[in-house]
Amino acid sequence: MNDVATPRLNRLCLVVAALLVVSGLVHLGVFVADDRPWGGPLSWRKPFTFGLSFGITLASVLWVTSYLRMPARTRAWLLGIFAVDCVVEVAGITVQAWRDQPSHLNTSTPLNTAIAMTLAVGGAVLIVVLGAFAVTALRGRVAADPSMVLALQAGFGLLLLGLLSGAAMIARGTIGKRTGGAEHGYQVAGFVKDFHGVTLHAVLVLPALAWLLSRLDLGEQARLRWVRIGVASYGVAAIVVLVLDLLIR
Repeated sequence: MNDVATPRLNRLCLVVAALLVVSGLVHLGVFVADDRPWGGPLSWRKPFTFGLSFGITLASVLWVTSYLRMPARTRAWLLGIFAVDCVVEVAGITVQAWRDQPSHLNTSTPLNTAIAMTLAVGGAVLIVVLGAFAVTALRGRVAADPSMVLALQAGFGLLLLGLLSGAAMIARGTIGKRTGGAEHGYQVAGFVKDFHGVTLHAVLVLPALAWLLSRLDLGEQARLRWVRIGVASYGVAAIVVLVLDLLIR
């Protein structure tokens, strides 16, 4: 594994990831103690799931990008920007939860507008940064065995679909708000929410499968075969979730 990030950057990203996960778990406790419903734009679910998801994703990206063949300075800058963006996204969502305000699509006051726009810009930054890593992986610039190369390429490919589905939800919510009012916008925005969540974490699950297989007494051809099965299974699961999202919502 070609880990080109500095030890300090590694530690910093891991600390930030841990703090984001802790923030998510704390807000799960707040949800249990409070009387807000699980669903809806004002739920404590959002700071819980976003904190947990961003923390896990940051740690995952730190790990999987260590396999990529790219300039050390470039990777360090991208990781630094990604870590800051993770904090900004979770902070904006958390602040709005404590203010009892929707985090996205909320332009009811100048402050709400500023936070919503910041989150939207942060989402665009996520696509650019993670897209740069994904392009590197999909071009085959990976220092690993074929089984890990496949896992990384599939994981990043699914991650890109997750990011695009997130952008699609914001776009649909914005259109829905303009045509049917704020409440309608919030209702239609999450139309592929489960697919979004499933695909985002493929970049951890599939490389983790390849890593675990590398610790077993298997040849590379056997590992590659099992990773192919894992990729196909994950892809089928993502398609099923997408279909259910579209049928239910």
